[in-house]
Amino acid sequence: MQSPNTKINVYWNLLIFVAIVVLLIAVLGPPLWRIVYPWPYREVVERYAEANGLDPYLVAAVIRVESSFRPSAVSPKGARGLMQIMPATGAWIAGEMNLPNFHPDQLFDVELNIRMGTWYLRHLSEQFDRKLVALAAYNGGRGNVKNWLEQGVWTGQERDIESIPFPETRNYVWRVLRTQAIYRELY
Repeated sequence: MQSPNTKINVYWNLLIFVAIVVLLIAVLGPPLWRIVYPWPYREVVERYAEANGLDPYLVAAVIRVESSFRPSAVSPKGARGLMQIMPATGAWIAGEMNLPNFHPDQLFDVELNIRMGTWYLRHLSEQFDRKLVALAAYNGGRGNVKNWLEQGVWTGQERDIESIPFPETRNYVWRVLRTQAIYRELY
């Protein structure tokens, strides 16, 4: 368990980071920052975010963190496309969405990847009833997150993100939240 001072330091670091980002955006201006944080495929992201009741800035942040907006991205574990969907997860999503003849190579298609990724993110949001927990599940796996919550390892609250046992997932959640705030400021 982390000490209260560690948690306070995390919050202060996040607050300072957000303040610096806001200050830099104000000083340098959105045009420069939009070069650093581009939003390709915005229309597709907005369409499927709306269709799935998601914040489009959240979806843009997930894509940036997952693939840096590279449709051909493949992770070392085999996740594919913009939203880095694993082939087995893609096959399951395709079945749930009634998409016939799914093939893992279809995950490189921009529109289909965003359509499936936003559907899955909505599904996780409904299952866990919180955006933050859905993000952790998107990265760390539904089963793992369910176990963390049931065993009291993580409360699912933002103040306890540092309790997430997988460093990759913990960092992922922080990065997506920061990136979402940046996209909201820029666009």
